[in-house]
Amino acid sequence: MDTNTVNYQEEKKIYYKVLVGLLLLTAITFIQPHMFMTHSTFLAQMLIAVVKAWLIVIYYMHLKGEKLIAAMVWFALALVTVFFIIVIGIDVANFQFGAESHITAPAAH
Repeated sequence: MDTNTVNYQEEKKIYYKVLVGLLLLTAITFIQPHMFMTHSTFLAQMLIAVVKAWLIVIYYMHLKGEKLIAAMVWFALALVTVFFIIVIGIDVANFQFGAESHITAPAAH
């Protein structure tokens, strides 16, 4: 018996489920800021983006069984996250145009 046979009908069902999941997550990405006005919108958006990226890497790039690549992806994700936090932290600490910004300026009455 050949253990390398692939049931393409089952594979196709999985890809359609992943596609529907990605479409739903994309819809949630657009709806979430308007439905749930919270301070954690950025965190929710980043979590949705990570889940979508993970689904694409695992299923569409066929890396589901690759252990070394998965470890490298997690390491790269951690590295990018650390640098992102450092850069944003430096930028926020040195932001000097608060009065001119339409985002941080006090509301005019």
